[in-house]
Amino acid sequence: MIPGLGSTNVALNNWEGLAIGTALAGTGLTIGENVVGMDVNAEIKNGKVVKAPELDRRVKMFQKWQRDDYGVIVLQANVEDTRLGVQEYGLRELGVKAVELKWGQGAKDIGGEVKIKNLAKAQLLRKRGYVVLPDPLDENVIKAFEAGAFKEFERHSRIGMVTEEGFMERVQELRDAGAQSVFLKTGAYRPADLARAIKYASKAKIDLLTVDGAGGGTGMSPWRMMNEWGVPAVELHSLLYQYADKLAKKGEYVPALALAGGFTFEDQMYKGLALGAPYVKLIGMARGPLAAAMVGKTIGKKIDESMIPVYVERFGDNIEEIFVTAAEVKNELGADTFKELPTGALGLYTYYERLGQGLRQLMTGNRKFSLAHVERDDIAAITPECADISGITYITDVDKEEVEKILAS
Repeated sequence: MIPGLGSTNVALNNWEGLAIGTALAGTGLTIGENVVGMDVNAEIKNGKVVKAPELDRRVKMFQKWQRDDYGVIVLQANVEDTRLGVQEYGLRELGVKAVELKWGQGAKDIGGEVKIKNLAKAQLLRKRGYVVLPDPLDENVIKAFEAGAFKEFERHSRIGMVTEEGFMERVQELRDAGAQSVFLKTGAYRPADLARAIKYASKAKIDLLTVDGAGGGTGMSPWRMMNEWGVPAVELHSLLYQYADKLAKKGEYVPALALAGGFTFEDQMYKGLALGAPYVKLIGMARGPLAAAMVGKTIGKKIDESMIPVYVERFGDNIEEIFVTAAEVKNELGADTFKELPTGALGLYTYYERLGQGLRQLMTGNRKFSLAHVERDDIAAITPECADISGITYITDVDKEEVEKILAS
């Protein structure tokens, strides 16, 4: 699952590869926050969105390439999106089936932010209700910008404040508006807030709770905040397991859980699924898929320019030779449709196939032939501290009882 790529340029410029590749693979892709608010061509009347070209493009691109209803496009919302009625618009006008509420800015405890280099756009966003620094409507600020005293504005999103009553009401509003699935995403916050997230999700019977262990972000956010602030991922996800297990043992509903925060390859995916088994059903990753889509797009450009890098040229000089899944995809889609396929999408699809094959090999090593059979004792802790925090057995204590039986027989 790709947890959320919103209004940043890196998402905008690579959406074609992300949406089409995800649709072909049959996995999940989340349209992140502020896409409508940041779209200068969006039309807003009486405080609500009535036209959203960029959101339309993102949703329809996924829908066009979706196969046999596999996969899902998810529409996320922050405070500004909720005010604008973005999710209601997506449900009503675009046939979106899944929506996601968001506590905090991804893995950060602040509002989202991006740089704006255009005065007119900064003024438009300020009028739409965003916090823009410095104020682009201030005459002195305008003069300073035009004189070159500074080169860019900062657009900040407002933070959300959560109450149980407000959360329940919003979930019901979305269901009444036609949402078939309602998700919640939260980050590396205090344990009490994690407990609130899973308890409220349980009471509202939402479909998926994603807990992001930081290490992400595609905007201008400070890297110290992204990588070092908040509860570290292993500790955070261990607490999530404990809280989910406590609710399950009381007979309470536990939504499907997704872990995010620095996952890149199949061994990390297996660890995440095992650490949170049987409650964790999905792994969320954004930077890995994004990198795959970007690399695929770049290789496609270099093929067209006949300037293939040496480290790629050793595999071949055309799409079908360089991308290992190309022949399979061409056979499935047909030659004419395959010609329309952007190489960014092929890069993402190939990356996902690599993850799938690698995960199957690791599962085979543990003799687990279905993800439903992955369990916590498939992995071991290699330090006593990790064993204490996670509840995963320390490496030398694995199979201890069975070992004693073998030796005593």
